[in-house]
Amino acid sequence: MHTDTERCVRAVQSKDARFDGWFFTAVLTTRIYCRPSCPVVPPKVENMTFYPSAAACQQAGFRACKRCRPDTSPGSPEWNARADSVARAMRLIRDGVVDREGVSGLAARLGYSARQIERQLRAELGAGPLALARAQRAQTARILIETTALPIADVAFAAGFASVRTFNDTVREVFALAPTDLRARAARGIARQAPGSIALRLPYRAPLNPDNLFGHLAATAVPGVEEWRGGAYRRTLSLPYGHGIVELTPGPDHIGCLLSLTDLRDLTIAISRCRWMLDLDADPVAVDDRLRADPLLAPLVDKAPGRRVPRTVDAAEFAVRAVLGQQVSTAAARTHAARLVTAHGEPVEDPAGGLTHLFPTPDALAGLDPESLALPRSRRATLTTLVAALADGSLALGIDTDWDRARAQLLELPGFGPWTVEVIAMRALGDPDAFLPSDLGVRRSARSLGLPSSPAALTASAAAWRPWRAYAVQYLWATDDHPINHLPA
Repeated sequence: MHTDTERCVRAVQSKDARFDGWFFTAVLTTRIYCRPSCPVVPPKVENMTFYPSAAACQQAGFRACKRCRPDTSPGSPEWNARADSVARAMRLIRDGVVDREGVSGLAARLGYSARQIERQLRAELGAGPLALARAQRAQTARILIETTALPIADVAFAAGFASVRTFNDTVREVFALAPTDLRARAARGIARQAPGSIALRLPYRAPLNPDNLFGHLAATAVPGVEEWRGGAYRRTLSLPYGHGIVELTPGPDHIGCLLSLTDLRDLTIAISRCRWMLDLDADPVAVDDRLRADPLLAPLVDKAPGRRVPRTVDAAEFAVRAVLGQQVSTAAARTHAARLVTAHGEPVEDPAGGLTHLFPTPDALAGLDPESLALPRSRRATLTTLVAALADGSLALGIDTDWDRARAQLLELPGFGPWTVEVIAMRALGDPDAFLPSDLGVRRSARSLGLPSSPAALTASAAAWRPWRAYAVQYLWATDDHPINHLPA
């Protein structure tokens, strides 16, 4: 979008928050870059230039605005709506892969050379993978500086910097303030933090309807791993350097996020996974406008706009849970999953609630005795085959997975039909166009709206909703009075 100057200027002059994260405005006279909705008086048009990423702004010598804090704007919705190599690379960079594995590790995951990935990212985002990762480290550092009392040197290494000197230089360059000055400006906020926790706000593009988002997560919560407590969704997180517990609270203009981590190096990836799970980088206006064009679907969209797709923090975990939930009630699926967690999950301590375990990894489930499962024999075979494929790496599920390839691999496994494959594509892999025409709730809702209810006819009718059919499923499900569609009391 940054190449459409006229459209960008209109967004800046109207302070349209919907475009925050889509592009960044750099002011040539002040050498400051802002988000489109910055509250200051818009600069003259001839003094504006536009960039596709904060990293590109920083590479061009601009520093972040202290008023609108463009580094904290929602991410571009493009990277979750596309399946090409650039979008997959951006999802991996947000997940901290460059910090942990380097550019070569990023390229290996995508099946390209490091030079090809560098060229593709520069062409589309104006910055290479190292610059994009550096911008992300700077934002992580700012969160730690402003929300914790950690010594500055510890902040540097926790944010992923190789040295304190590099950390200091980067913070000064990006924010035009030394780390100690950033902390002094936020001293009151540090005093309010609970010991051992990090509190922050997760921004999103309005509107956001929390009912189906948090309702779904709470209604399907696996005891010991997830819970709804005190108006917040809580769950355990398995992370590269340790584990954590997150508490997410819906708010009118942000999601409150309270993180407890065993290793602060996991902060960036924990934030990324929480944003992914809650679909916070979506563009609800674009989605709803497309769905509203169908006169039969429009009343549902107008009644409660801004529905998101509830996702997961771990694709392999969700695939296991999808198999456990085949042809049984939500309560039965939770019971089966809770038994696996108790028997094979890693115990954790949760002084603030009732969480007890991490969800077991495929490796932990690889030695599972099928006879110990209170499941039909065919579903036992489905589960053990899935776990074996995940454990030996022949099936890879994650935010960087090619959606079509994953579908083909899953359909080759015994017991995997279109419903299971599509629900994994929708909630674990993040395909915004995944569709469940055979789902009982979808068919019942379609019939009540006057849409065709047979899977083939409904699929043909739903072609007009592309590429947002996964969001249409949320609106169709919402017509049913099921706990997944309501915030718990």
